[in-house]
Amino acid sequence: MSIAVSIEDLTFTYRGSQNPALDHLQGQIKDGTFVVVMGQGGAGKSSLCCALNGLIPRFFRGQYGGRVMVKGREVGRHGVAEMSRIVGLVLQDFEAQLFSTNIELEMAFGPENHCLSPQEIGRRIETYLTFVGLKNLRHREPATLSGGQKQRLAIGSVLALEPEVLVLDEPTTDLDPRGREEVLSVAGRLREEGRTLFFVDHEPETAIGADQVWLMKDGQMVSQGPPDKILIDTPTLEACGVKVPPMVELFHAMNWPGHPISVDEAIELIQKERLAKRRELGMTGILSCGKGGQSILEAEDLRYIYPLQNIEALKGVHLAIQEGEFVAILGQNGSGKTTLAKHFNGLFKPTSGFMKVRGKPTTEYSRRELARLVGYVFQNPDHQIFSRTVAEEVGFSLTLFGEGPKAIEKRVAEVLEVVGLEGYQEKIPFALTKGERQRVAVASVLAVRPPVIVLDEPTTGLDYCHQRNIMELLKKLNQQGHTIIIITHSMWVAAEYANRTVVLKEGSVHSDGLTRAVFAHVARLEEASLRPSTLLQLSNWLGTQALTVEEMVKELKGQ
Repeated sequence: MSIAVSIEDLTFTYRGSQNPALDHLQGQIKDGTFVVVMGQGGAGKSSLCCALNGLIPRFFRGQYGGRVMVKGREVGRHGVAEMSRIVGLVLQDFEAQLFSTNIELEMAFGPENHCLSPQEIGRRIETYLTFVGLKNLRHREPATLSGGQKQRLAIGSVLALEPEVLVLDEPTTDLDPRGREEVLSVAGRLREEGRTLFFVDHEPETAIGADQVWLMKDGQMVSQGPPDKILIDTPTLEACGVKVPPMVELFHAMNWPGHPISVDEAIELIQKERLAKRRELGMTGILSCGKGGQSILEAEDLRYIYPLQNIEALKGVHLAIQEGEFVAILGQNGSGKTTLAKHFNGLFKPTSGFMKVRGKPTTEYSRRELARLVGYVFQNPDHQIFSRTVAEEVGFSLTLFGEGPKAIEKRVAEVLEVVGLEGYQEKIPFALTKGERQRVAVASVLAVRPPVIVLDEPTTGLDYCHQRNIMELLKKLNQQGHTIIIITHSMWVAAEYANRTVVLKEGSVHSDGLTRAVFAHVARLEEASLRPSTLLQLSNWLGTQALTVEEMVKELKGQ
């Protein structure tokens, strides 16, 4: 088997930076190999992706050393357009990759620029629109799609080029679990066709099916090897800021023999070694509303139709959320999650029905009144950040509300401390990392002290450490009395932090209840293109009530 990619002493330092983003990297990838690259934010993963198709050093300037060979070509000596015939790249910021006026034209752009025949372009559009699940939306404008649908389109537009090497920089951050599986099935197709896949991801479940796992930290390659070797090395994973596979964590905590990295391997070992007894899973049924008491948010027969596209996004939603709850809203891409959330604070007005805050329709509030009651953090923090400094950004709403300079300064300092950004007042928001910008967006909402905080995909694009940090912050705020609502595709995040889970499907409430009860109904989840995390799959199989490794260890040891 020939070498598809060879990385030889690769070093790169961005112009104006003192520290190398890539520091003497070495590595080889054979044809038809599936490689997953993991590491905390700032490890150099995205820079390495850009070095594989010539964006580094052709587009991003800096000090470049060593070389990268792809299919016999030295990348640094060829233009990006030339390398695009061999290396397809889906950027981490996938929205920046979309620019056409409809989905079909977006898919056609690359093949047209490669001067393919109309018949071949048509074949590829049909093939890959079907593959990414957008065939029925082919005439929609990309701007009207959900975040996950945009990500599918970005992937499809690169697949349509049929490159020999496909580089995907966190391509599943905004996808529902079924969408993740569909994208991961690319690996199987590429293997069959002799193509090569280079995949950056934070989830260990992604790496389980890879041929090789590369761990990076501070621009350096820390470890390389097969998944069953790399993913059981807990100290190295933790040092690189990578989530330890829950099966590995559980078996270690229980002092059980073996190192399974998948739920199937874990079940096989448990049965073979008779490590635990299975029992009937006793669960309360799916609820129709919250835990009782006074509703702070309530949707009554809520319908919403996007006027320009005449798309019915919400179809008679009934939902009541009580004060002090921690609620996760789940659902496949395009199920109406963000549309529903934007009704909570009046960003959208119902086409029919009502959205009430503290018993009063949102249409009867002023925007200023609603902003004090319901804070909203967008899926992409860059969509709500615009000020020159962090202090101006966090204090902007307070200025609008007429607070004095000293009161604003004090409140800004308080909330920056809460989100772990002490001393960031004079920093430029857009110069911060994605995780830090997310925290700035949260701080700007917290400054107003709203009783309800809604966050659309709060962990997307963050490494595991930052995911934990933001979720622990939300947990703390919930304990202080804030009602927290998160929209998420991360099933483990919902399982570990949300007391209640609401599942949407095609604009309607599909399931609603205590999180553990919702996750026990696997068939119902699959109807909504969802499935529990691997730990919850094992918990369901064992018949335990556990939502976390710690809870499962406690329950199993108490058997």
